[in-house]
Amino acid sequence: MENTFTRTIWLIGEEKYEILKNANILIFGLGGVGGYALEALARSGVENFTIVDADIVNPSNINRQIIANNNSIGQNKTEIFKERLLSINNNINIDIRTMFVSEENIDTFDFNKYDYIIDAIDSVKSKIAIIKKATDLNIKIISAMGAGNKINPTFLEVSDIYKTTVDPLAKAVRLQLKKLKIKKLKVVYSKERPIKASDVVAPSSMIFVPATMGLIIASEVTKDLIDLKNETKGA
Repeated sequence: MENTFTRTIWLIGEEKYEILKNANILIFGLGGVGGYALEALARSGVENFTIVDADIVNPSNINRQIIANNNSIGQNKTEIFKERLLSINNNINIDIRTMFVSEENIDTFDFNKYDYIIDAIDSVKSKIAIIKKATDLNIKIISAMGAGNKINPTFLEVSDIYKTTVDPLAKAVRLQLKKLKIKKLKVVYSKERPIKASDVVAPSSMIFVPATMGLIIASEVTKDLIDLKNETKGA
């Protein structure tokens, strides 16, 4: 008799599935990238999450964010995701923090509780606060770089922050990490050169790059948690 995670167990085995099930993940940012990462991890069997986002759903989110639709406009993203994740797996434990994370409040999070941190936010100052705390405590972390103004997901790569190119957000993060003497950071970034058809200052995007970046992040977290690095290399 098959159940929700039968196919997952067939792929990775019962022991590794139990590791995922018991993992505790902290996710900052529930937009186009973080939302897909969260969804993928929930559908992979992870049952413990803390999710952090201050935003509500806006009409402009509908073109790329997994929870955004005409019925969710105006609602807190954290609340919508709690309901959505429990509809996927009612055993999930989810702590929601409807807030903007900053240097001033980063210490309200007990990073030692978590097996992995996902940084999927845009603010450089907030990213640095998250990265520094995770690094200081030796907690695994993966950070999303810029997904805006890009359309081709095949340019996405998993890399160390100091090997990134093209991406302006990655450059800004690199400069700050150098000052802090943080020597490494696992990131997902795009080597695609930015495109834009209008003169609007705000970053623009469609679903392809943010969603794929989120799925790659979820895959990397999963592989790291269950130690599948060697088994998943290509021929």
